[in-house]
Amino acid sequence: MRVLLSTYGSRGDVEPLVGLAVQLRELGAEVRVCAPPDEEFAERLAGAGVPVVPVGPSARELTAAAPPPSSLPRYAAELIATQFDTVTAAAEGCDVLVATGMLPAAAGALSVAERLGIRSVSVTFQQLDLPSPHHPPMAYPGRPFPPDVTDNRVLWDLDAESVNALFGEALNSNRATIGLPPVDDVRAYVVGRRPWLATDPVLDPWQRTPGLDVVQTGAWITPDLRPLPAGLTAFLEAGPPPVYVGFGSMPMHASTDVARVAIDAVRAQGRRTLVRHGWAGLALIDDRDDCFAAGEVNHQTLFGRVAAVVHHGGAGTTATAARAGAPQVVVPQAADQPYWARRVADLGIGAAHDGPAPAFESLSAALRTALSPETRARAASVAGLIRTDGAAVAARLLLATISRQKPPTPA
Repeated sequence: MRVLLSTYGSRGDVEPLVGLAVQLRELGAEVRVCAPPDEEFAERLAGAGVPVVPVGPSARELTAAAPPPSSLPRYAAELIATQFDTVTAAAEGCDVLVATGMLPAAAGALSVAERLGIRSVSVTFQQLDLPSPHHPPMAYPGRPFPPDVTDNRVLWDLDAESVNALFGEALNSNRATIGLPPVDDVRAYVVGRRPWLATDPVLDPWQRTPGLDVVQTGAWITPDLRPLPAGLTAFLEAGPPPVYVGFGSMPMHASTDVARVAIDAVRAQGRRTLVRHGWAGLALIDDRDDCFAAGEVNHQTLFGRVAAVVHHGGAGTTATAARAGAPQVVVPQAADQPYWARRVADLGIGAAHDGPAPAFESLSAALRTALSPETRARAASVAGLIRTDGAAVAARLLLATISRQKPPTPA
């Protein structure tokens, strides 16, 4: 069986596909991944032995450029066009296409599957993409919801209007070029009737919603066997567990100030600091030996050796820290990150920072909560509840679904 996994977005949109791809290959499937052309994504997939087909512009450069909201339809049109060109070629001969990532990219990939007549599955890595009366949608940049509207059903109707306004013309003009009819409701087209939710049910509990048959598989995580760099290992062994500070794929445009605030706040708690460069380019603020700076690193191993994890609230980082039993301080920047911050606080496994710009006082208060014995005990308890088989569950389900839909092999 041949499977194409298609995504466009940040590291959090690419990393889960590594876990699924590894599990699919162990079950005998042939797998390839369409992902942004960023070198770190290519290296991560290559390290797992997964062929990658680059698609679209650099996700890191696009994120750093921070295009104005008014340019979203133009970027969407360009992204969908590249999906049609690249994914079409990559999907030839495949039995199924798994689409995730930014909504316009997923819409493009699903359209390719429709045109080729192959099965497709729509996947999200957080439930806020799925319409439900139990939670509100995320507002798109430049299109805030009316402050007096609080009914989630009404907000989801407004969200559908925003999605159509931003991406409808871009999608349908590209669909017309390959002979497909227009889509009236872009969000409904991407979500479908049976979307997959690749998150842990403890961290991200889904409530049944009429009209959606959601398949929650658990988070797609593959064991990371990479050793920690020698210098980092030496730092960890030279003193008590440090506090990790890293913001993943978030630019954090005031990165120098953020690093200073974070290191000062951690020092005020009597702790050492481990800073990860990330897309924010965080760096050390002096040459004192209580701090260390690292690049790409195995979070699964590292988070089991730190006192707390200060991060942006990406779904993957949140889940990895939770699995490691590491207390968390979430400093949410955008999109679904405020949701994960609330979940961390509600579960008692850390603190949710109020807003995206930490100050010494606010971060210090959050660290005091995260570093308390009560929080560490709760984090350790919740760690034992987190599922570890999400990618394996998804791989078996995907291949079983394909097998049921294939015609019998002639005798």
